Amino acid sequence: MVELRIGTSSWKYRSWTGLVYSAPDGIDFLSEYAAKYDTVEVDQWFWSLGKGDTARMPNASDVTSYRAAVPDTFRFTVKAPNSITLTHHYRKSKMQELEPNPHFLSLELVERFLGTLELMRDTLGPVMFQFEYLNRQKMKSKKAFLEVLAPFLDGLPEGYRFGVELRNPKWLDAPFFELIEQRSVIPVLLQGYYMPSIVELYIKWRDELAKHDAVVIRLHGPNRQGIEKHTGKVWDRIVAPKDDELSAIAGVTKDLLKRGVNVFVNVNNHYEGSAPLTIERFQERLL
Repeated sequence: MVELRIGTSSWKYRSWTGLVYSAPDGIDFLSEYAAKYDTVEVDQWFWSLGKGDTARMPNASDVTSYRAAVPDTFRFTVKAPNSITLTHHYRKSKMQELEPNPHFLSLELVERFLGTLELMRDTLGPVMFQFEYLNRQKMKSKKAFLEVLAPFLDGLPEGYRFGVELRNPKWLDAPFFELIEQRSVIPVLLQGYYMPSIVELYIKWRDELAKHDAVVIRLHGPNRQGIEKHTGKVWDRIVAPKDDELSAIAGVTKDLLKRGVNVFVNVNNHYEGSAPLTIERFQERLL
């Protein structure tokens, strides 16, 4: 049976008191969250690449507590460590020389990461590989990227669901969608930043996306710093409503479900100012 799961990107926000939580402190945030939603995006393990060749992995205590807080029917969508997806270390300035990341597309590191998640494996949804925008300094061409991505996807362990998110708009084309469809990899579509609208992409690639058994839709905003300044990082109200856009994405979601595709919708506070309130607005548009 086709499923729609709607949740937020991360969960521990005290300003969600009254929207999701019973109190701002002294509660099990994830347990109360899981009483309201059936999925959440974990992004805290993404920021893993340290200096040199260090790559931080999740703490076993966090994995254990997260699993204990949710029912068996709950699903985590997890952003894989950036130590796997970054071609180079981050730079403090464009004048700094690029330092290659020795772990880029490391299957050994994927195995290590998944090993740390074993205690929550039964509640794992898609494990998502998020790639930053790759200029010619970091990757000479789309063809070169697909040539390294293909064997990486071929080598991923069985028994998990994986997704790929690209941030090079022009790379979202027929060869890319064909590659991930052949490898049963889930397309992860981002609404925000400088990416084209999910609606625009869906109109163009509807038939290709419908070949997958699942799609992840991530709702982010176009201006992270701007909305943080507007809200003061208090996420309890809508400050940047996107009524028409939200309605159109709801239409995409309904069409995917109609075509037998499972959908995960992950909503960020930065999209409109309050992820829980955006979810309410989105659900109204699904009716």
